[in-house]
Amino acid sequence: MTEHEAYIALNLMEKVGPVKVRALRQALGSVTAIFTASPNELQRADGVGAKAADHIISQRDQIATKTLAAELAKAKKFKTRIITLDQADYPEVLKSIHDAPLALYVFGELLPQDKHAIAVVGSRRTSHYGLQVADKLSYQLGNVGFTVVSGLARGIDTAAHKGALKGSGRTIAVLGSAIDELYPKENAELARDIAKRGAVISEFPFGTAPGRTTFPMRNRIVTGLSSGVLVVEAGRKSGAIISANEAVAQGRPLFAVPGRIDNPGAAGCHMLIKDGAKLVEDVRDITDEFEYLISPSAVDAAAAGSEKKKADAPRPALSEPEEAILAHLDHGPTDVDSLIRATNLNPARVAGLLIGLEMKRMIVMLPGRIVERC
Repeated sequence: MTEHEAYIALNLMEKVGPVKVRALRQALGSVTAIFTASPNELQRADGVGAKAADHIISQRDQIATKTLAAELAKAKKFKTRIITLDQADYPEVLKSIHDAPLALYVFGELLPQDKHAIAVVGSRRTSHYGLQVADKLSYQLGNVGFTVVSGLARGIDTAAHKGALKGSGRTIAVLGSAIDELYPKENAELARDIAKRGAVISEFPFGTAPGRTTFPMRNRIVTGLSSGVLVVEAGRKSGAIISANEAVAQGRPLFAVPGRIDNPGAAGCHMLIKDGAKLVEDVRDITDEFEYLISPSAVDAAAAGSEKKKADAPRPALSEPEEAILAHLDHGPTDVDSLIRATNLNPARVAGLLIGLEMKRMIVMLPGRIVERC
């Protein structure tokens, strides 16, 4: 058994994590030695007691002789490369965290330039504003040379990956499940697009379904791969706040986008800003922290390109009542009843106009009969 195979095998073991494996490697001299060491030898490692030694011994023969071969066969089937801690192309920035994954299942390709990455995270349930901001900032970050890292979840994560792919950037999706148990299912096509210009990665063996513990584990990889972490929209107790805490623990710069003060989904970002996260209104608020990597002219070009792309989008022809509705929405999101009063049109007419405007991608309908302009 090689060191590479030993790391994969150890990653398949239950109740044997990266911290214990690191202690065992230091005590025994290699990870392959874990598969032949006696109980007493295993217990010489810090944090490895009799119970942990028993867990290892009870699993190692089965995994080494049968399970490992099956896992390698699945990797070939799913066109997935397994990179382990002993290999030169394991991301150095991730290797530096205290509980770096033993193995990374990679669908796509990790490149050296991915060491310059920004994580973009936020809520699954988000406002149209949050989606727009995540898309725009990810597009600009990609165009100035940062790889955008996120978790492929619904909401902000999806917008971040799509934004990066719209430009010339790379993006990495870190899963809270195995490669063959991709979640959410509706992002399967997006995952394939990401793999063409980046990578979809997981630390979980094949067959691992998403669960309550897998997403917090995923979050440390999202932040561990990144030079900084941007939180776009998040509640006070959301998973994005867990990622923010991971970023702080790992010594990563933390950025947050402010939102409406009456939006609970922005409360987490406001809390982070109060606690010292840098407030982000523009991509320059992020790139200024990395001016040794990114030239100001490149940032200006990326920002200008984003605005030109928006300006070049053809505006559909609108009727006078539609223009009246949009003019009212220029002041901010409002409810349908207020639009009816403001336009002096009957409810059925307003309902029809709103459907038309939504189809033209001029507005978005939000929960609670709230209307927001795109």
